[in-house]
Amino acid sequence: MTSEHVDVLIVGAGLSGIGAGYHLQQKCPGKSYAILEGRDCIGGTWDLFRYPGIRSDSDMFTLGYSFKPWTEPKAIADGPRILNYVRETAADNGIDKKIRFHHRVKRASWSTQDARWTVEAERGGAAEIVRFTCSFLFMCSGYYKYEEGYTPQFSGSEDFAGRIVHPQKWPEDIDYAGKRVVVIGSGATAVTLVPELARTAGHVTMLQRSPTYVVSRPAQDPVANKLRARLPAKLAYHLIRWRNVLWGMFFFQLSRRRPARVKQLILGGVRMALGPDYDIATHFTPRYNPWDQRLCLVPDGDLFTAIRQRARSRHHRHRHRSQSAGDGRHGSQCRRPRNRFRADAELQGHDVFRYPQSGGLVRLHQCVVDAEMRPDLRICLPPDQLHGPAWL
Repeated sequence: MTSEHVDVLIVGAGLSGIGAGYHLQQKCPGKSYAILEGRDCIGGTWDLFRYPGIRSDSDMFTLGYSFKPWTEPKAIADGPRILNYVRETAADNGIDKKIRFHHRVKRASWSTQDARWTVEAERGGAAEIVRFTCSFLFMCSGYYKYEEGYTPQFSGSEDFAGRIVHPQKWPEDIDYAGKRVVVIGSGATAVTLVPELARTAGHVTMLQRSPTYVVSRPAQDPVANKLRARLPAKLAYHLIRWRNVLWGMFFFQLSRRRPARVKQLILGGVRMALGPDYDIATHFTPRYNPWDQRLCLVPDGDLFTAIRQRARSRHHRHRHRSQSAGDGRHGSQCRRPRNRFRADAELQGHDVFRYPQSGGLVRLHQCVVDAEMRPDLRICLPPDQLHGPAWL
């Protein structure tokens, strides 16, 4: 088998891979490189994920490239605009000509004697094995398994008459208008999905193991937009970029040094958004300090707006089981609640599960759910919340 040699081999033609190609061209113009991409298009995550409301969870002045100003009005951008930004960068700089599509890297080995990598990839539908050698292997492939996102095994899911959907493989034919939907998880994907689903779904429930810190931020940055209107594009972009980077560093350090104060500020913002009567302690107060785990960003407080409009409810639980019959029990800790939590298809849980006694802006009670399954609930599994069996 013959092999092709390049100085640098980049794996992945997403946001990072295109950025790596640009910097190689600028800083190492004498070095040869190629980009191997397993799929048939540029964009990586921003092309793969098609679930409703897909967007960045960081502002584009810091997520974007240092060399290409972000010019869209919204700093918290939707997926299609980010995808266009990445593809435009590749085309403008000739990086797209360096990409080998349908090349899925399968293995790589390093030879100390030859001081080079040998990389094997499957090419095309026939999975023909091709070989590359390189002096530097640059992995820009992200951390998702593109073929299939992680899905835990829920006991009883085979009896579930509804439809189970993973956001990483969002089907084009799904119609959730007027349906009751459960979104499992409380991370970035979940807080993105819920407000968007709530626009047309009959009812949306966020089912969380534990709360996440949620921070609202304007989708458009008014200061940034004013600077861009008055200054040259690149100067304004770099000023905004560094302002945001420095602010992020300050907020992180403040979180580490004065966690109680930052916690108070975050929860105060949630309380202002939802009102003094909402149970912030149960549903928005994590057991850890800010930035022990990532914070979730919601542009223009859209998640809080959905809650205020009584479009959804938020349920807190430790573990759950899908079940097709309403009278089943799950373990010795189960008891029948006085009221059933009714959805178009429902869940059974144990230990701690909270459910509404009425719709609207819900009051949540500690109980065990013993509920009926009916056929049209969608259970969505956000990939950023599922980290293995311990999740259950």
